[in-house]
Amino acid sequence: MSRFAPATPLLLSLLLTSCSPAQGVRVERITGGGMLYTVATVDPARDQLTLHWLNPATGKPYSSFAQLGSRLGKQGKKLLFATNSGIYMPGPKPLGLHVEGGKTLVGLNNAGKGGGNFALLPNGVFWLRGKKAGVTETQAYRKLGLAPDYATQSGPLLVANGKLHPDFNKSGTSFKVRSGVGVCGGGKVRFAISAGPVNFYSFATFFRDTLGCPDALYLDGSISAYATPDTDTQFTEFAGIWAVTAR
Repeated sequence: MSRFAPATPLLLSLLLTSCSPAQGVRVERITGGGMLYTVATVDPARDQLTLHWLNPATGKPYSSFAQLGSRLGKQGKKLLFATNSGIYMPGPKPLGLHVEGGKTLVGLNNAGKGGGNFALLPNGVFWLRGKKAGVTETQAYRKLGLAPDYATQSGPLLVANGKLHPDFNKSGTSFKVRSGVGVCGGGKVRFAISAGPVNFYSFATFFRDTLGCPDALYLDGSISAYATPDTDTQFTEFAGIWAVTAR
């Protein structure tokens, strides 16, 4: 397990790998609870946040961030940030809800089937409709009858209305690299990927107390990765990729 000293403001400024405000998404390194995280802050009112699984040119899943970036480039769009979506099964295919461009490609997994962290209920859905984003517990989402433009289901639900998942505890012994997404102050969306192994309690606390996100969802574990115009940490395939381009 890597150990990191708390970052000073100077260190954070040196580690900043952000795009300019004119370009959109801000990507930076932030320390919380002794762990370093890569955090991408997205403003749905300004940035174009989309979800991708199948390449329309091949009908097969995108194999990499680079492949998606190439496809978007042909459409005149520049990929500013990308990261993996929710937990998936062989195929690769999303294990839960996957809505892309308003079309439901995989339906809601109401029973939490699939085992592992996905089944650590409550789980939830991260969704985007127009310029508004949300993280909603699965059964509450089902009752709302939303028609989102993009959505992914994963689990567990890290934070709901400012409260941590009831099964998390500070002394939890499951330590892994983790990625997640939160809807935070001002409606901003924040994706976070830990630089080293953390337990769920620490990860959820980081979203709530450091990033100011009252609602957050776990995306995936040790395979989690991200890409910017200058960085690509991917080493395996994904079933879904969140991408940010300028509007």
